[in-house]
Amino acid sequence: MAELKTRENDADVDAFLASVEDEVKRADSIVLKEMMERITGAPAKMWGSSIVGFDSYEYTNTTGKPQRWMLTGFSPRKANLSVYIMNGFDRYKDELAALGKHKTAKSCLYIKRLSDVDLAALEDLVAKSVKRMREVYG
Repeated sequence: MAELKTRENDADVDAFLASVEDEVKRADSIVLKEMMERITGAPAKMWGSSIVGFDSYEYTNTTGKPQRWMLTGFSPRKANLSVYIMNGFDRYKDELAALGKHKTAKSCLYIKRLSDVDLAALEDLVAKSVKRMREVYG
């Protein structure tokens, strides 16, 4: 299996966010950064070149090797803001119903802009996911 390329690094989060071309996406990213720092109690760190992650946990991958990954995070992608809910969405149906306009994939929540969603519902979803991840992974 190939080595995981997306790793925590010392790149400057604020410089990365300042480089986001879309003005609304840049402002939304700053709101997400502050929200996730508040929820996790951890500073934002770059993971790879385009993901802003918060805190971390260790798990065993499918080959039996230990891996470290962010507890939660986001990436200001060209089409959407991708918010990472690491334990998926099965247990968060009520939170998603309250959220507003979004799409999901396995552990990615796609939001066009924060004005499309209820910020309190988003904060609740992220906080519940972080709490659950800490219960499971310590």
